[in-house]
Amino acid sequence: MTGANNTTNTTDTTDSRGAYDVIVIGGGAGGLNAALVLARARRTVAVVDAGAPRNAPSAHMHSFLSRDGVPPLTVLEVGRAEIARYGAVRIDGRVDQVEPAETGGYVVRLDGGATLDARHVVLATGLHDELPDIPGVRAMWGQDVHFCPYCHGYEVRDQPIVVLGVHPASPGQALLLRQWSSRVTYVPHDRPLTEEERERMDARGVEVAEGTVSALLAKDGRLHAVELADGRSLECAGVFLFPKMTPNDGAFAGLGCEKDEQGWLVTDRAGRTSRPGLWAVGNVIDPRAQAVTAAGMGAAAAFALNHDLVDEEIERDLAAHRAAGRPAAAPVAAS
Repeated sequence: MTGANNTTNTTDTTDSRGAYDVIVIGGGAGGLNAALVLARARRTVAVVDAGAPRNAPSAHMHSFLSRDGVPPLTVLEVGRAEIARYGAVRIDGRVDQVEPAETGGYVVRLDGGATLDARHVVLATGLHDELPDIPGVRAMWGQDVHFCPYCHGYEVRDQPIVVLGVHPASPGQALLLRQWSSRVTYVPHDRPLTEEERERMDARGVEVAEGTVSALLAKDGRLHAVELADGRSLECAGVFLFPKMTPNDGAFAGLGCEKDEQGWLVTDRAGRTSRPGLWAVGNVIDPRAQAVTAAGMGAAAAFALNHDLVDEEIERDLAAHRAAGRPAAAPVAAS
């Protein structure tokens, strides 16, 4: 951290609207880590942050080395302070659209009409979890109702767990959770099990409670039981479900970025989309990415992005050098 407060960022273009080497859309772990690496590389960086991270309902973050058990919003507060030390700018707001600029790069249009110019744009806006319309699910989401066993399975280890069959991947979720508890019950809800799935449940020791879920019941503010439509109730310490996930990639709509068959942006390993200058990291391209994964993706994208900017600058400097008619440097003779 030595000298961080004296770091001065540089840029090649400025105007009254605000121009940056890189604009990062989204202020979660992926976006902030990308901004941190780029700001330390002395790039001018702005992070446009709507302040609505996916993991905000969760009380604690897990499986993130050195941050295990820390509230997610605390991690973000620390990250915001870190990028500010290196001169990155954080802007509270939402991005309506990213458009190509006539002079190259991109124009980022904010909700409310303000615009920013950027040479490159990193999309780190995560995804939207569409939850089943079951009373109690939304209220307890992130507290006692979860998606990720690796994030929250340990906290309900050896206790009764109920998995709701609301997604094609729900049976696999139940089979996985058996790793954390021998008391896992699967409720098919609106997705009946196939014979093969039922056999796998039996072999794994997962109990199946036929029926549909009518509500999740709370007691003293915490999950107490799952109520079925026939009046039965299943006491449990945690409910897991697989939500329908939709990427928050509307800012790149109309730019022609390639998507896969499921509708997710296609990137290379560094986060480059199919359109030069546009990058994407985290849950907006990978629904399986945890916060620690997204942070790593942000760093990887930042490394590659900075190298791309350096290559652009070398080409620009070479063109200017040649236009000025300057002779090439003479080779140094060996001594």
